[in-house]
Amino acid sequence: MSVTNPSIRVRFAPSPTGYLHIGGARTALFNWLFARHHKGTFILRIEDTDEVRSTDESVNGILESMKWLGLDWDEGPASDGKSTIGNYGPYFQMQRLNMYQSACDELIKKGMAYPCYCTPEEVEKMRELALLAKRPPKYDGRCRNLSTEDRRAREAEGRKKSIRFKTPQDGHTRFTDLVRGSLDFENALLEDFVVLKTSGVPTYNFACVVDDHQMAISHVIRGDDHLSNTPRQILVYEALGWKPPEFAHLAMILGSDGSRLSKRHGATSVTEYRDAGYLPEVLLNYLALLGWGTEDSQQIFTQAEMIEKFALERCSKSSATFDPVKLVWMNGEYIRKTPPAALAALAKPFFQGKDIATIPAKTYEQAVALELEKVKLLTDVPKLTDFLLWDEYEYREEAVNKVLRADGAAGILEELAKRLSALNPFDLSGIEALCKTLAKDKGVKNGAVFHPLRVAVSGRTEGPSLWHMVEFLGKERTLARIKRAQEIL
Repeated sequence: MSVTNPSIRVRFAPSPTGYLHIGGARTALFNWLFARHHKGTFILRIEDTDEVRSTDESVNGILESMKWLGLDWDEGPASDGKSTIGNYGPYFQMQRLNMYQSACDELIKKGMAYPCYCTPEEVEKMRELALLAKRPPKYDGRCRNLSTEDRRAREAEGRKKSIRFKTPQDGHTRFTDLVRGSLDFENALLEDFVVLKTSGVPTYNFACVVDDHQMAISHVIRGDDHLSNTPRQILVYEALGWKPPEFAHLAMILGSDGSRLSKRHGATSVTEYRDAGYLPEVLLNYLALLGWGTEDSQQIFTQAEMIEKFALERCSKSSATFDPVKLVWMNGEYIRKTPPAALAALAKPFFQGKDIATIPAKTYEQAVALELEKVKLLTDVPKLTDFLLWDEYEYREEAVNKVLRADGAAGILEELAKRLSALNPFDLSGIEALCKTLAKDKGVKNGAVFHPLRVAVSGRTEGPSLWHMVEFLGKERTLARIKRAQEIL
């Protein structure tokens, strides 16, 4: 979609320390929907300042997940992860270190930041003592007003310095959140937070402010786990004389037990859902319902409908519960609306150990069509159709013992083989009529003929319509399968 409203600029800024989490995917989706609804710009920025955990593998995983979901970005790393799209780059934070240093120098010049020589152990001790004294557990500001001589003395000791922001010690920081309304934070409860680490790498609260300003971000849409970061970031904007963007904080996603969604609730990454056989449009549809909805509580959306109807004003302040049962239901609904040929193509990667390319395309599509109503996940397709496509299927022991070894079943199979071999044309109506006539001639119920035929040609007691299945297999394969069943008996 072309950008026609350049004033609307939003970003999704994942940290490449793992695969794209479901919560991150929802944040990306809401930013993407907002940009597309307003015909603005959607930016992908990689926040790779975690020097220990950030990896190229995670970057590639995030890009692949975004592409699979169909969340195309207007600016950011190109899909190859190497080149760049857009004029506001670099889009990797570790390539922007000079920009953070420049902004930090400006804070120091304005008297709004200072060098801190305290070690992590010393800072942790300050917080422990504050807790014991029933005060907010924060840095106590001991380096805030050091003299030049004091600083030189600490440097002479070989102490490394970080740079801390000089947070106002009184007053309030207020802003209007587009989801939560007016919010107020007391500055005295905030600490002098680090903006540049001893390594020269920026912290999150500083880097994202510099990036968002320099990339002209108009709206920051993110999870409410960042809500406590917002007053700190606004103070940095104000200290640098920059206008803050609009903020919107999305309610978190919970598991079925009411705790924050995690591995113990099942799959949590986008790639896990892809590999489990979910359709990307289903995952997007479901994620859209986690914290957003329309006035008429619509459940199933096309992409165009989501873009048209999305509004931050309709986002909920309350946490959303991830329901895997509903997700499976929704996937099944989408699959049943998918043409068999398209579904067959989507399911091909899930055939393991068997070469689906050896099966004629039309035959494969017909097999999928026979079992379409039972498919909920793409991984179901191989399990439901393998016995239709290949003759090396297994006879399930229960089916053999209960059906094929039942009294009279062997004779039924023998007579079926004779009559089916003479049936011409070998079609749906003829097969059904033949079986019903055989039951009548034998003086047995229809099931006494139907069930042995099903188990003989499939090895199982359940499956698609018997007549459609036998017609699909054709005379030669059907007779061969009956003969195999007789040999087993």
